[in-house]
Amino acid sequence: MATDQFFRELTLRICSTLDIQKAIERVFPVLRARVPLDELRLEVLDRKLGAVRQIARVSTAGQGRAGERITQVKPAIIPLPARLWRWADAMRGPILMDEASGEDMRMMRVLTKAEHDSDLAVPLRVESTQLGFLLLRAAGKGRYTAAHAELLATVADPCAVALANALAHQELVQVRDELLDDKRFLNRELFHATADEVIGGSTGLRSVMELVRQAAPLNSTVLLLGETGVGKDVIANVLHDASPRREGPFIKVNCGAIPEGLVDSEMFGHEAGAFTGARAAHRGRFERADGGTIFLDEIGDLPKGAQVRLLRVLQSREIERVGGTRPLKVDIRVIAATHQNLQQMVTEGRFREDLFFRLNVLPINIPPLRLRAEDIPALVRHFVAVKRRGLGIRGTPTISPGALARLQAYAWPGNVRELENVVERELVRSAGRGRELSFEELARSQARSAPSRHEAPPPRTLADVMAAHIEDVLAATGGKIHGPGGAAELLGVNESTLRNRMNRLGITYGRAARKRREAG
Repeated sequence: MATDQFFRELTLRICSTLDIQKAIERVFPVLRARVPLDELRLEVLDRKLGAVRQIARVSTAGQGRAGERITQVKPAIIPLPARLWRWADAMRGPILMDEASGEDMRMMRVLTKAEHDSDLAVPLRVESTQLGFLLLRAAGKGRYTAAHAELLATVADPCAVALANALAHQELVQVRDELLDDKRFLNRELFHATADEVIGGSTGLRSVMELVRQAAPLNSTVLLLGETGVGKDVIANVLHDASPRREGPFIKVNCGAIPEGLVDSEMFGHEAGAFTGARAAHRGRFERADGGTIFLDEIGDLPKGAQVRLLRVLQSREIERVGGTRPLKVDIRVIAATHQNLQQMVTEGRFREDLFFRLNVLPINIPPLRLRAEDIPALVRHFVAVKRRGLGIRGTPTISPGALARLQAYAWPGNVRELENVVERELVRSAGRGRELSFEELARSQARSAPSRHEAPPPRTLADVMAAHIEDVLAATGGKIHGPGGAAELLGVNESTLRNRMNRLGITYGRAARKRREAG
């Protein structure tokens, strides 16, 4: 075989696949037809491991050429002493290992365990980076000549390119596999929750989870009721995942967070040119939820005009984009949630009665955290584990004696979301005191608001307790409601929800609050 034909044949075979083991197996007979060869190895300089890593390796089974059989040998990792990295990086052309001299070369011979064989090493370099080398081995001493080294030098470049492509492919496959693992993990965490996996599913939320099990297989509308922060979104996810629609989309809509002027466009979509700035058609949330579930959170905050259009969707399962001329069928399951008393809102004329009846098919009331204190220890352990990883805290912090009792005695107006934020703050504060979580700040806050033993104040209503707690948090934030460190973040509630609650409780904020503080 002429040199040109040899180069062409070897290049075609080494570049024929991104599976480097298969590529080496295909190259083996081409090389063996031109040079002595009993074993062929592809070695990578792995700087992270500080070693030579064999990523592909084939050899003969010891038979003659007539009955030649190629077998794959399990790759290995050979630690490389620090001083040999300079030697490896300096390799430029093929080296006849058994003719080389010098202490480094002798050490390399020991590492390769080939004292009685002949080795020919072909460095594989792309630009200025030494990737590794192709190692040919033949039984016996003196099997390779300068002519063999010169022949192998002609195919070093295509072999190096093939190795670089294979390594890049392996890295992409690894990233893809990691992303798939992450996706599977997140799916299990977010959407594959069962009654046993929901914290409190067998204790404080047992009755709720029983209703979830009954409602999940159905296509009926579910209305989740409960205070802000009790976990209505978690229950909505469980309902979706346990339903026949689990493979479809789960689209969440925070009805209180959409500006009133954009509700129709966000919910139902719009056609191109429907209004100024509508340069392209836009699929609304209902259209995107087709085949799955739409979760309408804070449904009580939906404007009256949008309530009318939502009622039509629930009745006909059809939507019409803003600026559109034809209805679009949607196959959806509706889950709605609110912390408000919709029946009272109907009486006050703030919520449509016919829409309430449409939503209130399967109501599920989620109890507040103060009524299921038995769930607090498990919730604390869960949040400690999750937040510890997020904050990069090594080791598992301990919970001091009496800490759980303090948490269970607290009213938790912000419910589970507030507990989550309290745990995170305590983890940050515990960094300087041996990782012990005592929640003493919560105890001091309770002590400041607790009456003297000698007084006999009348029992306070829940509204009074909530108002006092919100005012304490506002005092701690200097009146700041939104943004990092604001009252909404500390309480674990949406900013608009907190403002609505403050309005109902008669708590002033903004300029009025500043004037009151200045007057006081």
